[in-house]
Amino acid sequence: MSDLFHIPYRIQSERLVIRCYSPADAPLLKQSVDQSLEQLKIWMPWALHEPTDLAAKVQRLRLMRSQFDLDQDYTMGAFDLTESVLIGGTGLHKRAEVGSLEIGYWVHSAYQNQGYATEITQALAQVAFEFHHVKRIEIRCDPDNLASAAVPRKLGFEHEATLKQRDTTPTGQIRDTMIWTLFQTNYLQSPWQKLDLKVWDVCGNPLPRPVMPGPN
Repeated sequence: MSDLFHIPYRIQSERLVIRCYSPADAPLLKQSVDQSLEQLKIWMPWALHEPTDLAAKVQRLRLMRSQFDLDQDYTMGAFDLTESVLIGGTGLHKRAEVGSLEIGYWVHSAYQNQGYATEITQALAQVAFEFHHVKRIEIRCDPDNLASAAVPRKLGFEHEATLKQRDTTPTGQIRDTMIWTLFQTNYLQSPWQKLDLKVWDVCGNPLPRPVMPGPN
């Protein structure tokens, strides 16, 4: 992966600030999760342990921040441009094979069906390919989660496979898992790879967009 001063800690897209969490974000995280809990429990295993108090949120965010700083995992919050509302949670996760990252996302129930998951995915895909230098991005979801699956489909990810009975729902029922993949070559040919992002490093310095090879 990239060295410390080339890893984006803060990303600004058209409507969002997507950045590494701080423990100070605990009240916003709690508010967003608590207000969306009914829906989150359907798809997110961690949501079954909610609601938790503010102290638990602070501890969780400290862990996320430490993992980010240690280059172990890149969990982020997606905020509105004023950073007064947490629109959702996301991240670039080292769950797949070497040379790839997995994008995960959830969106506050009040902000769904407004294109935020798509905007998040576009931004993180650009960061993953151009700053982390991966060759492949994955999105995995339950086939019944139609809203989640619609995001990679819309952005030109390839539905590589549906793994049968390989995972469980939050309540422990066996389920299938869809695997969506976007390769670097396909990203370079996509119209949205020209998305104009502002990106900053851990010290708040702006990061210039790397020069990428042209599409084949």
